[in-house]
Amino acid sequence: MTATSSQPAVVLLSGGLDSATCLAIARDQGLAPYALSFDYGQRHAAELAAAARVAAALGAVEHRVARIDLAAFGGSALTDARIAVPVGGVAEGEIPVTYVPARNTILLSYALAWAEVLKADHIFIGVNAVDYSGYPDCRPEYIAAFQAMARLATKVGVEGSPLTIHTPLLRMSKAGIIQAGTRLGVDYGLTVSCYQADDDGRACGICDACRLRRAGFESAGMPDPTRYRQTDQG
Repeated sequence: MTATSSQPAVVLLSGGLDSATCLAIARDQGLAPYALSFDYGQRHAAELAAAARVAAALGAVEHRVARIDLAAFGGSALTDARIAVPVGGVAEGEIPVTYVPARNTILLSYALAWAEVLKADHIFIGVNAVDYSGYPDCRPEYIAAFQAMARLATKVGVEGSPLTIHTPLLRMSKAGIIQAGTRLGVDYGLTVSCYQADDDGRACGICDACRLRRAGFESAGMPDPTRYRQTDQG
């Protein structure tokens, strides 16, 4: 299905479960989704291949991959191979080492730039404040602050454009997200959520992202379409 709305929306698309659902929601709202992914020096490229599959399957008007190098700074298990991906969960109140410093601020800034060019009043991001890993840039206060900044920092904002950062998954459980996306035709078998997927996109089954994803499908009462590495699935 190809979007035909004249109202463009920029959708941040990582290739994972949440961002795929966001893309489907934007399309369902009658917007023309422009998908934006990032090659930012992450641990694996499987998620970018997944993003391309999802963008095509869900009818994105265009899919672009911006290349930036957050690995130059490191500081995260997702951008520095010397830092192990945690597999035993995270203590309550602790920010895990899979947090990438300032990532959402950087990615949203790129989305904002493209939205200005497209004359888009809508940006979608799949942050979640329920089933999430404690990242500070997934909180509603952060999104509200970024939106206020965006309206002050852009030509369209100064001219009165009602730019909105949409976070449709913010208060949803992982099971609720999966159920909503399934109703909208998302094929979650196309997505990759694992922090340490192999080159073929197969998940480890034991990292925090895998555990949240698997529990989401179990709670939703739906089969898990994730491809796991046989040695790690357990």
